[in-house]
Amino acid sequence: MKPTESAAPVSRPRARAACTGIAARLPATAVALAALLLATGITSAVREGHGLFPGGTAGWSLAVLTGIIVAHLVALGRDRWWGGTGSGAALTLAVLLLYGWLPAGLVSLAVVVLVGAARRHRWRQGLLHGAADILGIGVAALVLAAFGDVPSVERPWQPLEWGIEAVPEVALAAVAYLVVTRLMLWYTLAPQGGGLPTAARTALLRQGLVAVALLGIAPLICAVAVSLPVLLPLFAVPLIALDSTLWIARARAEEQLRDPLTGLPNRQWLLERTWTALEDAEGEGLRTALVLIDLDRFRSVNDTLGHLAGDRLLLQIADRLRLALPRGAEAARLGGDEFAVLLPTADSTTSAQRIARQLAAELSSPLDLDGLTLVLEASAGVAVFPDHATDAEGLLQRADVAMYQAKRDRTGVEVYESKRDSNTPDRLGLLGDLRRALDAGDVELHYQPKVGFDGHVAGLEALVRWVHPERGRVPPDEFIAIAETSGLMPHLTEYVLETALGQVAKWRAQGLEVPVAVNVSPRDVHSPGFAGAVAARLARHGVPAGALQLEITEHVLLEDPQRAADTLAGLTGHGVKMSLDDFGTGYSSLVHLRRLPVSELKIDRSFVARLAVDTEDAEIVRCTVDLAHSLGLLVVAEGVEDDETWERLRDLGCDAVQGWLVAAAMPPAETTAWLRARDAPAPRPTAELPPPKDAGQVVQ
Repeated sequence: MKPTESAAPVSRPRARAACTGIAARLPATAVALAALLLATGITSAVREGHGLFPGGTAGWSLAVLTGIIVAHLVALGRDRWWGGTGSGAALTLAVLLLYGWLPAGLVSLAVVVLVGAARRHRWRQGLLHGAADILGIGVAALVLAAFGDVPSVERPWQPLEWGIEAVPEVALAAVAYLVVTRLMLWYTLAPQGGGLPTAARTALLRQGLVAVALLGIAPLICAVAVSLPVLLPLFAVPLIALDSTLWIARARAEEQLRDPLTGLPNRQWLLERTWTALEDAEGEGLRTALVLIDLDRFRSVNDTLGHLAGDRLLLQIADRLRLALPRGAEAARLGGDEFAVLLPTADSTTSAQRIARQLAAELSSPLDLDGLTLVLEASAGVAVFPDHATDAEGLLQRADVAMYQAKRDRTGVEVYESKRDSNTPDRLGLLGDLRRALDAGDVELHYQPKVGFDGHVAGLEALVRWVHPERGRVPPDEFIAIAETSGLMPHLTEYVLETALGQVAKWRAQGLEVPVAVNVSPRDVHSPGFAGAVAARLARHGVPAGALQLEITEHVLLEDPQRAADTLAGLTGHGVKMSLDDFGTGYSSLVHLRRLPVSELKIDRSFVARLAVDTEDAEIVRCTVDLAHSLGLLVVAEGVEDDETWERLRDLGCDAVQGWLVAAAMPPAETTAWLRARDAPAPRPTAELPPPKDAGQVVQ
């Protein structure tokens, strides 16, 4: 099912957007405040002759423990700054509780400076992390001071003196330190592409574990530092184990946002990142675009070469997509052979469509798989905020609708159009009305003649007409498109076949033996048992197979060529004639013409309309007629509306024509009268009926 129409305003909480300006100023502010706080403390300590760090065995043991932790952080060799580390936090809080905020700040500063020196490319994040840590230490020190405890190097807060009343004090100090440091880091270091909701939830769980570790390990460090400081370095083991546990949890959380095969972000990441982009775009009055890309024949690769080959092909596609991304764009894999590209800032819908075409062209170029060259054409759909949707889910759904439209029409890239979305509330209501109209028999068939140049009636084409009780006449292309995308098409085809064959039986009983053509969609041809069902209907109405002609388009071979070929062979085996409709509008008509068991070819009206004034169109029609005749096919021209076009088609050797010049589509009673009036052949037809406003051929 496709998405329903939604024009609701953005409902996502605005916490992130509201804090954007604050977050942009936080780094410089935090560093400045931390530097001021540390400088003031050091100046005061020096002036009063206080020590900045404990001496003796306790001081050296703390230094060794700090060095081990720093070495551990450096040895990791990866970016671990975001959200802080459990080992550094536990050590810092222990020093704070025992010796006060100034030595704790120095420990934190030592970790930042040493690790930052080892990773020169991470200086900015390291400096900000240290600043946030020092501010958190300051707030925790204020909590201790509120309880009347101001520890220092000269007057440590002796753990042996702590009683049960110290538990709330220690807990509040730890919570204060945790809240200040982590909240600040969430808004300043969290990568924009990480998706705030998941990142926040993951960080909240991780920091909950940190809080437990702080409360459990920090007091133990304090007790050992006072009673047996030489054992302090042994705390490196549980502290490093704490880091490993937290980082494993973080890695697992990040894996939930990644596609395990290609390494690209997944659907969850895409939605959360899109929310962030929409909030930013709305605040700045910009556009955001989402492009969905699907590989058209990837299933055939899996079925033919196996899933391992398919996976290797997807890896190539992912690499190619990464390299083709424009600046600022972000890619994701949604599953199977479906990818998405987020354009956080799009100049216009046209520019987004242009980028989508470039990406689709890049993915459609040949791929090499063990010496086998494969070409997988890509179809893309584009949806733009705020033109098509105002929320992430809606934008994804609209892009999905556009992508399937491009896939169905073989156009490569489509931009979302609400009038082509069969699942908007209005069109869903129309779908329900159409279903009820079919059940009640309120849908009519009109018949448009095909006439030879000698005046002989070559046949009739059955065209669907529906007059809605409230909306009036509904354009056929509108409700047929709804039926095609909703699963109602088989029901509509059955209705048309049943009605048309019933009318043919009546005409034959009246002595009017004229074949009738019925349009069928690719979905009908791909339906199992379709050929047998048609043969059964012919037998039930007593109509010979030669009196029925089915009009198809070359698109029947695009999705499942083998099943389509089997169905068409079954139909022709029963004696049903086939006609190829809309010839010339497909991208490989000549190739498909050789594979379709048709006896008639219909030249699309787009070439016929300018036949008399456009030499290129005239040449196309001439070549088409010659080609069809060389293959033993009859040629019918659609959309003939004037005498000059009639004359040109006759001179080019066309076999029959169809259009307003001959007659418009007529209800059964008028068609019967028209057929009776045509008993005497005329050298050429005249326009007997004025064309109604919605007249013309409709392709099902």
